[in-house]
Amino acid sequence: MHFVNAKGILSSGNGMNLYRGCTHGCIYCDSRSVCYQFTHDFEDIEVKQNAPELLEKALRSKRKRCMIGTGAMCDPYMQCEEQLGLTRRCLELIDEYGYGLAIQTKSDRILRDLDLLQSIHRKAKCVVEMTLTTYDETLCRILEPNVCTTKQRYEVLKVMQENGIPTVVWMSPLLPFINDTRENVEGILNYCIQAGVYGIMCFGIGLTLRQGNREYFYAKLDEHFPGLHQKYHQKYGYDYEITSENSVELMAFFREQCKKHHIVCNVDTLFSYFHEFPENKGYEQLSLFSL
Repeated sequence: MHFVNAKGILSSGNGMNLYRGCTHGCIYCDSRSVCYQFTHDFEDIEVKQNAPELLEKALRSKRKRCMIGTGAMCDPYMQCEEQLGLTRRCLELIDEYGYGLAIQTKSDRILRDLDLLQSIHRKAKCVVEMTLTTYDETLCRILEPNVCTTKQRYEVLKVMQENGIPTVVWMSPLLPFINDTRENVEGILNYCIQAGVYGIMCFGIGLTLRQGNREYFYAKLDEHFPGLHQKYHQKYGYDYEITSENSVELMAFFREQCKKHHIVCNVDTLFSYFHEFPENKGYEQLSLFSL
C-alpha cells in the first residue's frame, strides 16, 4: 500500500475511485489490463489520501446535485478500508451535501456503513450494486479468493432489502467451462429473487480478456484447472470477447426469469437508473444544508 495526492477525484460522469489496485484476487479481473496503465503492482494499493478534500471541493462547486458512483474499477471495501476509512469519509460528505450514491462492491464490509447508506437514501437515493458470479461456495473461493463468498453477499442484499435500499446485481463474468452452467445461473437468480433486487446487469455469458488480465487468468487456470488454459487458447486464441458455448440458452433463461419476477435486466435502463437523481426527494432535509 502506498499513498498519493490525486489531482482530481470525480470523472466527467461523476464517478470516483478512491483506491487503485485490488487485493480481492479475483482470477478474471479486467482491471489488471495493461490499458489502465498501472505503474505499480496491482496488489500494492494506491491510496488517494486527499480524496475527501477533493470530493468536498467538487460537491461544493456543483450547481446541481447528482448521483456519485464508486466501485466500477476498484472495490471501495477492500481490507485496507478497515484501517483507512477513506470510503466512509467520502460517504459522509455525500450524505452531508445531499447527493445520491451508486456504490459497487463484492464485500460485506459495506454493512459497516449501513447508517450512511440509509441516510443518503432518505435524503436522495442510494443504490447498492453487488457482484455475484458463482453460486457454489467452494468454486467461489477459487475464483474470488480474498473476499466474502456469494452467500455472504446475498446476506448483504437481504439487509439492504430490509432497509428499503434498492440493489442491483452484476452477474458477470461467467467463465466458459467453469461456471457457465444452468445450475450456477439458476442459483444466482434465486438469490436475487429472494433478496428482491431491482435489477441484474448481465452483458452475456462469458468474459473479456486482454493483455494483463489474460496472462494472470491463464496462470490461475494452470494452478486450479489443469489443461483448461490450452482449451481456452485453442478455442478463443487472443480474442477480447470470450463467449460461452451456452450463452444463447443461458441468456434466454436469464431474461425469462427476470421478466417473470419483474427484475430489470436491460443494461441501458440500469445505467440510466444509476444516474437518475430524484430532484424533489428529501427537499426539507436538504434545505438544512448550506450548499
